[in-house]
Parts: sequence; structure tokens; C-alpha cells
Amino acid sequence: MQPATRSAPRSVLLAVLLALAVQIGWQAGRPPPRARAQDLPPAPSLAALQLAALGDPVALSKATMLYVQGFDEQAGVSIAWRDMDYTKIATWLQRVLDLDPRSQYPLLAASEVYGAVTDSARARIMLDLVYSRFQEDPNRRWPWLAHAALVARHRLHDLPLARRYAAAIRLHATAASVPPWARELEIFIAEDMNERDAARALIGGLLRSGQITDPHELQFLSDRLDQLNANHKP
Repeated sequence: MQPATRSAPRSVLLAVLLALAVQIGWQAGRPPPRARAQDLPPAPSLAALQLAALGDPVALSKATMLYVQGFDEQAGVSIAWRDMDYTKIATWLQRVLDLDPRSQYPLLAASEVYGAVTDSARARIMLDLVYSRFQEDPNRRWPWLAHAALVARHRLHDLPLARRYAAAIRLHATAASVPPWARELEIFIAEDMNERDAARALIGGLLRSGQITDPHELQFLSDRLDQLNANHKP
């Protein structure tokens, strides 16, 4: 028996070959498919996450943080931070912290990663998140608020906001493990604001509080107070 192709008219074979060539040419001429970024979905409720944790909220906290952190890199597409919904990101970071309150990573990411965006409105969302969660554990979370104060001071050029953050560190981060520069940050911001009287009052308050016991720190503050007093003389 002869193959079916041999019995087909030549005109039919030519038509099939022509159609195949056209199809190949059309496919070759099409632009490559473009990957489309997906929006970060709203964060689930804390109750839903606690139920899904199956008794291990710390493990789920870590997995959730990896999910959020990796969302700017999707299959075939990279999403700029300035194009992401920072309100949703902040809610996800809140959930991660609620699942594992001892985790430092959500506030680190807020202050040093997402807070580094050039969009000031988005940066403020992250800084406010750090500030709002600071007082829950100030002696462990002060580094992220200190970084937020520096971002507000140098990048946002918002000295009142920077001073508010620095004041919170001075008032609430009172453990011996908190370094001197963190407690004194408000003083330098007050000087930047040309509020020398406030800076002198802050130094005097620290010296009288008994909170500072290191001789070198005491000497530094005393010398700084003498300089401010000397500059204040008419």
C-alpha cells in the first residue's frame, strides 16, 4: 500500500507546506512573551496565620518573611521596591513580628532594606512601623529605631521626626547594653536643629539621671556641655 502522501495531489501538498511555512514565520516574528508581575496579596489575619502555624509560629514566621522578601523577584520579572505596595508590605512585616516577637528581622528589613527606597512616602511607612513596634521591646529593638532616626535625619531631612525617634531611644532603651551614642543621638539632632538650649538640657538630664556610669562617657558629655555653654555666652 502506498503512503497517503503519495496519493495526495501535488497542489494539496504545496498548500500544506505553504501554510506550515507561514505559521513558522508568524511564530518567529512574534515578540517573546513578557512575564507579568503579580501584586503582593493582602496579609492574612493573625488568627489565620496562628491556625496555619500548627503550633510552630516561629517556623511560620521565618517562612512568611522569606515569602515577602522574595516577592520582588518573580519568575522572569524583577519588581522595583518603589513599585510595590508598601502598606501591604508593612502589614506582612507586622504579621511576621506578631508570630515571633523576638525576631529582629522584620524591623531590620523595614529600616534598612525597604526603608532605603528613594520614595519618601514609602520610606516613612517603614520608619513609622519601626517606631510603632519599638516600645514593645525597646532594649532589643533600639538599633532599628536608631537607624530610622538616621534615615529621617540624613535622607528625609526631617529633623523633628528624627528627634522624636531619638528621644524614644533615650527615654525607653535604658539597658546597660544600649551604647552611649544611641542615648546621645537626640543631643546631636537638637544641635542640628539649632536648639542649643534643648541640647544643654538633654546633656544635663543625662548627667543627673545616674543612668550613665562609664567615666569616658561622663567626661565626653561634660566636655560637650562646656562647649555648648561657651558658645552660648554673649
